[in-house]
Amino acid sequence: MSVGNPSFDVFQLSDEHVEMRKILRDLCDKEIAPYAADVDEKARYTDEALKALNSSGFSAIHIPEEYGGQGGDSVAACIVIEEVARVCASSSLIPICNKLGTMGMLLKGSEELKQKVLPSIGSGEATASYALSEREAGSDAAAMRTRAKADGDDWVLNGSKCWISNGGKSTWYTVMAVTDPDKGANGISAFVVHADDPGFTVGAKERKMGIKGSPTTDLYFEDCRIPGDRIIGEPGTGFKTALATLDHTRPTIGAQAVGIAQGALEASIAYTKERKQFGKSISDFQNTQFMLADMAMKIEAARLMVYTAAARAERGEPNLGFISSAAKCYASDVAMEVTTNAVQLFGGYGYTVDFPVERYMRDAKITQIYEGTNQIQRVVMSRALLR
Repeated sequence: MSVGNPSFDVFQLSDEHVEMRKILRDLCDKEIAPYAADVDEKARYTDEALKALNSSGFSAIHIPEEYGGQGGDSVAACIVIEEVARVCASSSLIPICNKLGTMGMLLKGSEELKQKVLPSIGSGEATASYALSEREAGSDAAAMRTRAKADGDDWVLNGSKCWISNGGKSTWYTVMAVTDPDKGANGISAFVVHADDPGFTVGAKERKMGIKGSPTTDLYFEDCRIPGDRIIGEPGTGFKTALATLDHTRPTIGAQAVGIAQGALEASIAYTKERKQFGKSISDFQNTQFMLADMAMKIEAARLMVYTAAARAERGEPNLGFISSAAKCYASDVAMEVTTNAVQLFGGYGYTVDFPVERYMRDAKITQIYEGTNQIQRVVMSRALLR
């Protein structure tokens, strides 16, 4: 038996991944972190982050090289999101939405459609969003009412969507709409809408608890006319495409959650070493040490699960449902617990905006809700187990 074999690479990130994280961490600390509190306080868009991520090629690392992108793998995409979320959760929605908004196209889109849309996102001149949810169709997404009808060579969309992350900022929107009302989930199709398409408008911004630097809006379609070649795949395959998309993107929410939790842990370690009570640092007390140990242990477990899910998606393995849901669900539950404990460790200061942990805690909450609530994730997991 060999002991200490450095070339044993099972469960080890590649040198490229490690190097990329180093570059990213430096970029995030210098060009994104300084604006995070201001972005949150003013609920303004993360312009500095967009500029920094675009100029470094990290805003949509998953776009393949043949469409002018970096061709980054799924684990690399998770590392980008994790590192950005470590300093600013709102900013991490730039790479998250770009992947979510283009994944259906990458999986099922025609070559012409990919050539039309993906290069602008790969180059950073455009961003993408994803439009599935409606007011009466949240967890029950198949109950959607937005309609698309063929009209000559075009499609005409009518209806509305809600909870659209980066709504109004994106150029391209992947939109799910009913093309055959008699077929239920099999009557839903996927389309790509451009911000300038006639009949397309964006609603007011939601006022939210967290991720305030990422606008969340409604989208409205009033006889919104789009060219016929902007459908993704065949009519009636949209819901399948939506579910396949989520298998690939749920780990990115897990990565966001891991990043938020990591940021809160690092802040907590630094603070508890500095803060003195009863004549010594509070990090010298065992109850503090045990809290920090539990926080770090759970983050480590969550990170491994997220990377495993991303790697399995990258390999194109079948039956991703369980692991992608598990990664998102576990990591987001961990993020909520870790950030809540971070606020506790900071004591009264943790409850003020002078320190970042209250922001981490507010930002963490959404990771348990979007891209499928954690209750829905447990439904997905149990179905996979019982199939």
